[in-house]
Parts: sequence; structure tokens; C-alpha cells
Amino acid sequence: MIKKLLAATALLLLAITQPAWASQAVDVAGSTGLSFTGIFRGVIGMLVLIGIALLFSTNRKAVNWKVVGIGLSIQLVLAVSILNVPFIQSFFEFVSRGFVQILNFTQAGTSFLFKSFGSGVIESPMLNFAVIILPTIIFFSALTSLLFYYGIIQKVVYVLAWLMTKLMGLSGAESLSVAGNIFLGQTESPLLIKAYLDKMNRSEMLLVMSGGMATLAGGVLAVYIKILGGGDPVQEVMYAKHLLAASIMAAPGVVVISKILLPQTQEIDNTVQVSKARIGKNVLDAVSNGTTEGLKLAINVGAMLLVFISFIAMANYFFLKLGYYTGLNETIAGITNGEYTELNLQFLLGYLFSPLMWLIGVATEDIELVGRVLGEKLILTEFIGYISLGELKEAGAFANQKSIYIATYVLCGFANFASIGIQIGGIGAIAPSQRITLTQLGVRALLAGTLASLLSATIVGMILG
Repeated sequence: MIKKLLAATALLLLAITQPAWASQAVDVAGSTGLSFTGIFRGVIGMLVLIGIALLFSTNRKAVNWKVVGIGLSIQLVLAVSILNVPFIQSFFEFVSRGFVQILNFTQAGTSFLFKSFGSGVIESPMLNFAVIILPTIIFFSALTSLLFYYGIIQKVVYVLAWLMTKLMGLSGAESLSVAGNIFLGQTESPLLIKAYLDKMNRSEMLLVMSGGMATLAGGVLAVYIKILGGGDPVQEVMYAKHLLAASIMAAPGVVVISKILLPQTQEIDNTVQVSKARIGKNVLDAVSNGTTEGLKLAINVGAMLLVFISFIAMANYFFLKLGYYTGLNETIAGITNGEYTELNLQFLLGYLFSPLMWLIGVATEDIELVGRVLGEKLILTEFIGYISLGELKEAGAFANQKSIYIATYVLCGFANFASIGIQIGGIGAIAPSQRITLTQLGVRALLAGTLASLLSATIVGMILG
């Protein structure tokens, strides 16, 4: 079966890259475009990721390889289309510019709140994360609630869910949840299917949880555009395109991984029916509710970052002392040519995940850096990971621009240990009868979300060369 999958994947990639437009390589520094070596390395990386999922599968004999093949095919087609097909590239860039324009709208409200009465502008000391980034979450939360109230999000989700149900044989409810996660958060998307949650089997519940782990909500997506773009509108549009692609590609990818980890063996209901529940009784109520929820999220994010960054500092203090008394600090400085001068969490995480980063296509010189941000995402949150990625990017730490793009896909999603608790609390409140199942599947959902993001990153790395 593995040989067949290897052959099918290689043939598919070669087939969809034969047209003339495929030769138009993405303009990425250090990228060689499609090559046999890149394809071979990418296919091996994909097989390793699928092999990890198989290793933790509850029923290997029940895995539906047709679903796996279709899911991988969709990811490949999406990646090649977004990165190489001109008119699809143009569409994603159009949507990305829309995101950036909305960020500019947010800036108007931010300036009003924080500008100086004397100069009429935000003073330089105030140009910080709390002032520039957190208000974005509040505005996008309100905007999402408004779109949800008018049923716009539901209509888009319905179309995507219908396609996933037809192509991949999913139940209507789980496909709605996965599609919804492209736009909504991991505890908001299940609201689309709250009438079905109590009746879902374990395989369906795992996909609902995994979908939340593998994708990003619109509000935080906007924040990461701002972090990676660094205030440059051109850079913001470029990273917006990659972040949108990462979240969309993760949807079929997480289906592949989830259905390997816990195959569907029971009868399912293919009916696709979106909940008609609205956020708010009228437009103003919807915006008000969204604003309140956004404020709560922004405060939570700010507090979470404060605590986790402080914990990193505390952990690194103890690692520093350990390295000093054991002589490891000098050894590390020597083997890393001064890149690291002491034992710390970043060093440990970077080298722990380095082999996997090479497999998914990261440039050899950058595998430690991407491994480090992946480790920070898993142990801490994707917020920490993206902030580190933005800082490393601004510092010129990466040898290859392609590595930054791949890292953008690696970090996509809420797959971290804190999210297990968030899902148990959030989904458990909607469907109390599933609380035990949620606790049992939490770590497996974390694994599925992580592997799905890595699968997307591998495919993108293979195309970039």
C-alpha cells in the first residue's frame, strides 16, 4: 500500500505540473522550483508523516486509503494552484489585499484610542504589540459576528462542506465543522453543528477536534499577517496569501490524518444542514457580542503571552545554570559556532525537531530555526511561534526565504497543549455527554492537527524546490 501511495503521489504531482504555467516558479530566494530531488524528498516526508499517523492508528486495517488519496490530491492541487496558476494566484492576492485593507480600518480605531493629544499620532513608545496587534483581534471578532449574523459565513461553509462530503465521504456534520474552522475558532465552529454533537461517534468527534487544531480563525489570521508583514503592505499581502492557503489546505489534510488515526467504521449521516442560530438579535447586538468576545480574546491572548514568555525566561534561567555547572554552555557555543551561547529551551526544541524539518523540505541551514518555532507552538502556543518567526525574520536569521514560507505553514493551526483544555471546556459545554470522549481524544487531536500542518508544509516545500 505504501508503494502504491508513493507512486500515485509522484504521478499526480508530475501530472498536474505538466502544463505550461507550471514552469512559472514562485519568486522565492533560494527556490529551485520543481525538481526530481525536491519531489522525492517531499514524497518521503509525506510518507513519514502518514507513517506516524499509522503508528498511532486505532485500527490500521480499517483505514480508507481512497479518502487518504483524495485528501492528498486536494492538498496538492490547492498548493500547485495557489503557488503557480496565475488566475488563482490573483484571486488569493485579491482576498489577501482585502485582509490588509481591513487591517488598515482597524488602525483608524487604534489611532483614535491611543494617539497623543499633543501630536495627534501614536507616540513611538506606544507602537508596541498591545497597541498595534491586540485591537485587530477585537475588530475581526466583531466583523466575523456581523458576517455570521447575515449568514454569509454559513453559506460559504455550506458549499465547502458539501464538496468535502461528496469527495471524501464525510458525515454532513463533521464536514461542516472542518469547513467552518477555516473562518471560525475551535470552539466557535462546533456551534454550526451543535444539534449533532451529542450523537457523533468517536471518529467524527476526533475530526471535529482535529479540525479546530489544524486551522486558524480569521481574527488571529489577521494578527499573524501583521506580525510577519512587519508593517510593509507588500509583505503583508504576500504572507496573507500563504496564511490563507495554509488554513484552507489544512482542511483536507486534517481529514486524511484524522481518518488514519481513528478510521470511520460506523454508518454516518451525509446530510449537510447548517444551524440557523444567529449571534445576536439584530445587527447592533451581533456587533456588540462580537466586540465583547473579541475583547475577552484579546485580554486572554495578552495575558497568555505575558505568562508564557515569563515561563520561557524562567525555564531558560534554570537551563543556563545547568549548562554553567555542567560545562554544556561552552560546548553548545562551540558546536553552534556561537549561534547559541548557552543551554536554553530554544536550543533544545530546535535540535529536537530538526530531523523532521529536513524531511518536510526546510533548507538544511534553517532546520534548527523552524524546529524551534514548531516546538514553541506545541509546548506554548502558535502565538509564541509566530512572534518568534517574525523576530527571526526581521533579524535576518534565515539563510533561505523558502524556510520562512514553510514555517508559516508549519505554525498554522491551534495545535498546542493549551487547546486540549480549551476544546474540552468549549465543546464540552455545548455537548456535555461528549466530555469524556473529548478528554480521551485530546492528545490524538493535537497529533492530528500538528501532522496536518506539517503535511501542508511538506507539499509547499516540494513545490518551492
